[in-house]
Amino acid sequence: MKLVLASTSAYRKMLLERLQHPFDIARPETDETPLPGETPPATAERLAVDKARAVAAAFPDALIIGSDQVAHLGNEIFGKPGTEARAIAQLQRMRGQTVAFHTALAVLNTRSGRVQCDSVPTLVRFRHLSDDEIRRYVEKERPLDCAGSAKSEGLGISLLEALSGDDPTALIGLPLIALSRMLRAEGLQLP
Repeated sequence: MKLVLASTSAYRKMLLERLQHPFDIARPETDETPLPGETPPATAERLAVDKARAVAAAFPDALIIGSDQVAHLGNEIFGKPGTEARAIAQLQRMRGQTVAFHTALAVLNTRSGRVQCDSVPTLVRFRHLSDDEIRRYVEKERPLDCAGSAKSEGLGISLLEALSGDDPTALIGLPLIALSRMLRAEGLQLP
């Protein structure tokens, strides 16, 4: 069966390459707006499944991987900032706080119709950052395309006091431990 990543994220592509199995990439067209009353983990899970389903018609005999991440502090959600000003504002709001990052993963078998879905939480405790530290970080790394405005795989690690979670790749955007388990359940041999 063909393996398809329903994402154009360079971070997810880089992570999936670690499994050393060929895969295609497809752009899912999905509305990422949270539904009224939907919890952040539920939003991430729904969007991961929606992304996989969005490309399913083009791949009738494939395992399609969808993933989504929602960062939140209480009910406040931190999406991709898109601009330096928003990245700075997000980091100012998160400094000294513990932010939950829920990374959801879905694997859709288009042959059988089976969908597996899991959510991998990571708790991230930010240091008490000065405005100057935040500005320097945003200027150097330009984290405008990642939820929460901090790239733990890069310079963003210097903003943190601690991380806790079951899979270090979840925070980057694709939980490879859960993904490997799901792909093995579909008959893909790893390693």
